[in-house]
Amino acid sequence: MALFGRKKNTEEKRSPSDIDRVVETGGEQKKAAGASSSAISNHAHVFVSPRITEKATMHEASGVYTFDVAPGANKREIIAAISKIYKLTPRKVRIVQIPEKRKRSMRTGKRGVKRGGKKAYVYLKKGETINVR
Repeated sequence: MALFGRKKNTEEKRSPSDIDRVVETGGEQKKAAGASSSAISNHAHVFVSPRITEKATMHEASGVYTFDVAPGANKREIIAAISKIYKLTPRKVRIVQIPEKRKRSMRTGKRGVKRGGKKAYVYLKKGETINVR
């Protein structure tokens, strides 16, 4: 059969973590091939999107901004990303894990899962703002 007799592609694809890693050669450090030089692009993977809901919009009046963040992001990465991208130092950052939810379609009766995620509340100092729209 032709499907099973094919040769597999031996060329491996590089993962995003391989692109940004630092390579040590002979006592000196240099970035691996394909690594980005911009500090903003290194921190841009932390934020997935701003979370624009009624509750988040109400919080913006008091200086609290809500973002959907990468599942592996921690508080230090979020603080570093805010300071690099928006040139602000947050007063406090809180992270909330969003659980996945089981849903059923009323029309078809099929069951599925609504994916969870992670969101971050970023508290800024009085008078500082972020334009998220």
